[in-house]
Amino acid sequence: MAGLEELAHIVVRQATTAAAAAATAVASIPSSSQGCPSDNDYNGQMGARVSAIFVILIGSLFGAVFPVFAQKNQGLKVPQWAFFIAKYFGSGVIIATAFIHLLAPACDALTDPCLTGPITEYDWAEGIALMTIFVLFFTELMAMRYSTFGHAHDHDNDHSHQSHHSSHSHHNTPTIAATLPLPVRTTSDASGHTPGNDHLGHTREHVDHDLEINKDKPTADFAAQMTAIFILEFGVIFHSIFVGLTLAVSGSEFATLYVVLVFHQTFEGLGLGSRLAATPWPKSRKNTPYWMGLAYAFSTPVALAVGLGVRNSYAPGSQTSLIVNGVFDSISAGILIYTGLVELMAHEFMFSEVMRKARLRVVLSAFGVMCLGAGLMALLGKWA
Repeated sequence: MAGLEELAHIVVRQATTAAAAAATAVASIPSSSQGCPSDNDYNGQMGARVSAIFVILIGSLFGAVFPVFAQKNQGLKVPQWAFFIAKYFGSGVIIATAFIHLLAPACDALTDPCLTGPITEYDWAEGIALMTIFVLFFTELMAMRYSTFGHAHDHDNDHSHQSHHSSHSHHNTPTIAATLPLPVRTTSDASGHTPGNDHLGHTREHVDHDLEINKDKPTADFAAQMTAIFILEFGVIFHSIFVGLTLAVSGSEFATLYVVLVFHQTFEGLGLGSRLAATPWPKSRKNTPYWMGLAYAFSTPVALAVGLGVRNSYAPGSQTSLIVNGVFDSISAGILIYTGLVELMAHEFMFSEVMRKARLRVVLSAFGVMCLGAGLMALLGKWA
């Protein structure tokens, strides 16, 4: 009996020691592993945070609205090389934003250790971005198809179409040419077609002429162009909203985040504004690019103001906030990846008539400026 009692005492002591060790181990685990934090890092500095509303608004307005205003008001005498730089610099910014400022944070948010359930069982950030890309491709494909084939000139009467093209091609200059300050070579192709050129590409050659004939009627591919523009707008606005909320309740990193986001929003606005300025808007929609620029410019300041209003209750690290932020960042990443790679790189460089005919130094200059924009935006990703 004595031996059994001694054995029991040993077992109890070992169990007590193990329980104490387990309790110590649990206590040493970061709080994020036990549950998502229900507060934020707000540490005051209300005056600086309020000033951020107006500083970011000014930078966003300059980036998104000024290119449109300058394009429509030639009296400002903004040099054409400035539009050229803004256009391709902005393209690089948008592409870098997709990967560095959207997809990467989305992955971090949706793989946070405090999350539980099905959201942790799959790489949802990449999956949502992939689904978004396919949805966008299908949407633009349908918009292009129905707007193009529903137009007056089609390939059923190809010979008359080509003769019509040759009759007015001498005064039909693509819009993008206005942004190229360097010489562009001409072609001797009488039909104006290039091997492998599709109907959409051919239709785009007629955009300016159609607008000159009747600026109140949409051109053949106007719906496709508007689809691409509104998709881009959607992506950058949702990203900007979460940026504003994050800045409002940030802690010790507020000063660094403040400075970085001023440049971030200005550069991103420049990317959007340069696309709005390059789009051939009909006369009946001449104010649309201004409204779209204003919507972007106010998105972050309004979100920042809302974040300050709910600073005592908003928890960016909570389970709900992480999932919502991660999902919308993933969607926005898919939008900007598609827009950047298809619309801004493939269409502008490989499928553009002007770029195919341009001198090599023009193409390399555009590519270099685009790389500069992407590089600077990627560098900002180190801090925000």
